[in-house]
Amino acid sequence: MILHGYWRSGAAYRVRIALALKGLAYETQGRDLRTGAQKAADFVALNPQGMVPALQIDGAVLTQSPAILEWLEETHPQPPLLPSEPLTRARVRAMAALIACDIHPLNNLRVGKSLREDFGADQAAVDAWAARWIAPGFTALEALVERDGQGWCFGDTPTLADACLIPQIYSAHRFNVPLDAYPRLLAIDAAAQAHPAFIAAHPDCQPDAD
Repeated sequence: MILHGYWRSGAAYRVRIALALKGLAYETQGRDLRTGAQKAADFVALNPQGMVPALQIDGAVLTQSPAILEWLEETHPQPPLLPSEPLTRARVRAMAALIACDIHPLNNLRVGKSLREDFGADQAAVDAWAARWIAPGFTALEALVERDGQGWCFGDTPTLADACLIPQIYSAHRFNVPLDAYPRLLAIDAAAQAHPAFIAAHPDCQPDAD
């Protein structure tokens, strides 16, 4: 497998976490979003959307991190990142979607670039924009973790929800978003900082990192 990504991309980060949790080997192909490398012809030939991540597998290419995460779960079911019961599986998917659909798309690199270039936002304004979407999402997620978490987002082992949460916490720190109101999420982040798979997937540990 070859994972095309960018070391600081939240979407690529969540895929790296899942790969590491499942103990899967892969090659890394860095695509520096700051220089527009994701729009290069060779990459657009793999992923016409020109976005990361993209996962090459056996002559095929998978795009969009939720689809990649689901494929990993279906084809490499151990260790499971979704519960076995349909209702609880749906709850974990809802947690993951809360982050991947409702928070992350509004504070990724291309949105920040547009805020700066199209609307003249300075860093303080970009940080405030990110907090505007991260804070209510984290408030809701904190309540869901209070209901269902036992050390991780759901239950006592990492799930797809944790694979989405940890990159979003990383982004929250980058945007100077206060997180004291989310003690359960911070506890999960602390557990991840001591977990080998999450450590291996961290942006600072990637070969294309600054």
